Amino acid sequence: MTEKNTNSALVRRVNKLLESRVEHDKDTLEALKELSTFFTENTLNSRRNLRSKIERRSLAINEEFLSAFREVKSCLDDIYQDVLAMNTAVQCMTNRLQTTKTQTSQLIEQTAKLQNESRILSMHHEIANAFIANFQLTPAEQTILHGSTRESPITEDFFSVVNHVQEIHSNCRVLMQSGYQTLGLDIMQRMTLLQEAALERLYRWIQNQCKHIENERLAPLLIKAMNKLQDRPVLFKYVLDEYCTARRTALAGSFIDALTLGEGYVSTPNPIEMHANDPKRYIGDMLAWLHQAIPIEKENILTLVKGCDKSDVSDQIKQCLSNITEGLCHPLKSRIEHVVSMDAPATILYSVTTLLRFYHSIIHQVIPDSTLDSTLTDLLILSERSFLSRLQKETRIALGERAEPPGNDLVPAPSVSRLLSLLNEILSVVSIAEDREKDMQQIVSCIIDPLLQEVNETASRLPTVDMAVYLLNCMHQIQSTLALYEYMDQRLERLQAQSDAQIDTLTSEQASSLVAHLNLGSIYTILQGHEQGPLSSIPGMDPLSVKEFTNKLEAFLVMPDVLLLPQISLLQSNNHRSITQRRSFEVIGAIYKHLYEACHDPKNLYQNPNGLFSRTPEDLLQTLISN
Repeated sequence: MTEKNTNSALVRRVNKLLESRVEHDKDTLEALKELSTFFTENTLNSRRNLRSKIERRSLAINEEFLSAFREVKSCLDDIYQDVLAMNTAVQCMTNRLQTTKTQTSQLIEQTAKLQNESRILSMHHEIANAFIANFQLTPAEQTILHGSTRESPITEDFFSVVNHVQEIHSNCRVLMQSGYQTLGLDIMQRMTLLQEAALERLYRWIQNQCKHIENERLAPLLIKAMNKLQDRPVLFKYVLDEYCTARRTALAGSFIDALTLGEGYVSTPNPIEMHANDPKRYIGDMLAWLHQAIPIEKENILTLVKGCDKSDVSDQIKQCLSNITEGLCHPLKSRIEHVVSMDAPATILYSVTTLLRFYHSIIHQVIPDSTLDSTLTDLLILSERSFLSRLQKETRIALGERAEPPGNDLVPAPSVSRLLSLLNEILSVVSIAEDREKDMQQIVSCIIDPLLQEVNETASRLPTVDMAVYLLNCMHQIQSTLALYEYMDQRLERLQAQSDAQIDTLTSEQASSLVAHLNLGSIYTILQGHEQGPLSSIPGMDPLSVKEFTNKLEAFLVMPDVLLLPQISLLQSNNHRSITQRRSFEVIGAIYKHLYEACHDPKNLYQNPNGLFSRTPEDLLQTLISN
């Protein structure tokens, strides 16, 4: 029974071992791994001695642990002794510190009090230093402000110090508002004196530097200096006056140099006066020099006051430019007056006038109401008067003392061509000038009015037909010239009205001549005066007389030029010639129509009126006009 139980237990153990999953048992795996380190040979003897090996190995491990633990205990004992010694020392020091603290408590209180007083004094020292820094100048700043010598130059540091003085002066108001009125007033008075001294020094320095405005190195300093002086209007004005005086002298000298040497403020390649024999170029070069120089002077002034308030100095800038350019007036005026007083041609004088007008308009925009502006205005008026005077003189010379009678060809006199050529030459210049409408009207009146007067005077001594043809030829030539230019509409209308009047005269003479040659005079008179009775019974209106007239009319239609006035062919205008012929032919056509209708009127008792006329009035008029 016992053996059977033993076998059952063994079976259960074997089954349990077989059913177990060793790969999932970490402890078993670790044990087997450790076992593999010393169980290297799987023999019967090794398996029998395995338990004893494991026990011996366990004993060896415990002995090693015990040995290591003895070392740890020894270290802990040493640490305990050290801590015990430290505790004893600390206790000793605590006792001594308590004793010392009890003995020195009064000293500690005094030390704390002294430290507190030291902090207060340090704070007072810092406040005093800050006050001095904010309300006083350092010795170095005072040296910069006053200058080591009277001629010490102004630098950027000077303006920094001036700004500091102004800042202190402004801060004094805050100081006074804080309750320190006396201190604030004293410091403010001191700063005011320093400001005045600085501005006085600045004023003297600017006076010395005004002659060197072109120096780019000084320009920033001068700009800042003028900005500081703007708060002192009197000093600011004095500086500008000094500047204007210096620049007026320099600009006038430069202008004289440009005239005589060809160099100066605005460089020119050759002396301007080399071209004094060419008035147009001479005056043009002088005015062009001004046109170049004045903007440079304006730019210099604007640079000088660049840092100033422009609304306060705009009028002063204009006044400065007026003062600077005043020195140019005398040399410019004397030379231009000399040129316009010369006996130069009218075209040259007008070119000079247009130059003066052009540059005057430009300069007037830059410096209006200045001395130079007034001078140019006076010169312009003088030039216009000289031009008109010269133009009138040339017109009189071209017309001659006595009116030239026309030749047999009735072409305009040579004086007409001369004056129209002069007019062409002048108007060609006027057409590109400013304000040309007024000039063109004035010039045309100055030439055409005397010309028309002479033409009418000459024509008045001619027979009626010759007078009409001559006037028409002259009017045609004048109209052809004026039609090339603008603003001549009213003048052309007046000339056309005069031409129409002469065409009417010429038409009347031509029609009268045709009526006489065709024996239409008696017929026309009878037709006009007939009131009662048949026309066929009136002498001169009988069918034979009417037929004789129509025959002459047919002959005239074959060769109409035979009965035309010879002066008609002398008309230079084809339009005038055709109008005169057409209107005179229309007179004949009107009489013919009247006669035609009268003869076809039954009450006038004409037998076979169609046999008297080979053409209707419309056919006749068409034939006349086509010829």
